[in-house]
Amino acid sequence: MIKKTTRFSIFVFLFLGILAFSQEKKKFSSIPNVLQQIEPNDRVDSWVLVYNSYGKGQEIKTSGGKLSYTPQFSGFNLFPTEDSFYYIAYSQGGKINYVIDVEALKKFVGKIDNAQEAAIVLAADGYIVDEEFKDLAGNYHEDRSNYYLDLGKLTSKECPYQKTHYTLTINKATGITTNVKDNGTYIELYNKKCANNPRLLKIEKKEEPKKDEPKKTTKRK
Repeated sequence: MIKKTTRFSIFVFLFLGILAFSQEKKKFSSIPNVLQQIEPNDRVDSWVLVYNSYGKGQEIKTSGGKLSYTPQFSGFNLFPTEDSFYYIAYSQGGKINYVIDVEALKKFVGKIDNAQEAAIVLAADGYIVDEEFKDLAGNYHEDRSNYYLDLGKLTSKECPYQKTHYTLTINKATGITTNVKDNGTYIELYNKKCANNPRLLKIEKKEEPKKDEPKKTTKRK
């Protein structure tokens, strides 16, 4: 009886340990790293991921043989305030194709194979990996059935500018987002042009001098 109890206790502790490990949140290291985890499902002969900054292109991942492609002057981005951009050139059936927007990127990814690809697919719906606030909007965990991603989203470009963070549940088998939890706003910025800026509402009006108040005169010695 004691042996059975001991075995059961060991099993429970092991189970809880595995469960705790599976629930541990992992931060997305960077957007370039997220993009490098792409595993296209369509038959692609070779492809290259290019990062363009100030007109200069840098290949940050190549897969397959050497690819001869034309540099692109526009592309996609997974963070709304970036001035630079990314694009993908790939060879399929002897033809060179380009991925320069998030919808084409979503199609290129195809079936979701990992949490990074889940974040990339969700970028087509406006969700972002916020590298400045990874604890709130740049991490994930997973279990046998789902990916759970904490991502940000720009929810207002007007006054005040704001971002909201969400927890999204993505089914591993279907790639469908089964639940979206709104965790609230984590950035709210006002500027001087905002009519609803709380600071402007607190400006004290200067008191005008009373009309009946006599003027002070200086006496001559």
